[in-house]
Amino acid sequence: MPEARVTLHNATGLHARPAKMFAQAAAASPADIVVEKDGRSVNGKSVLSVLTLGCDQGDVITIRTNGEQAEEILAELLRLIESGFGEAENG
Repeated sequence: MPEARVTLHNATGLHARPAKMFAQAAAASPADIVVEKDGRSVNGKSVLSVLTLGCDQGDVITIRTNGEQAEEILAELLRLIESGFGEAENG
């Protein structure tokens, strides 16, 4: 099961628009995607579930993927996070 730990650098973390962008990208893949923060895991394909993690700028999350195209979607999600979701780092 591929996984990666990543720090959120964009100003709003995984709130509203970034969470929607993340979940939409995740949902486009047949792989299972789990996002974890502080020992709590949620379905990465669900905007509401991702929002419940309360991920802010500077938080570290773990993304786990499993199944068909697991490596590809993990790489895509990491690129999305590293791009800052189109936001400036300090908002």
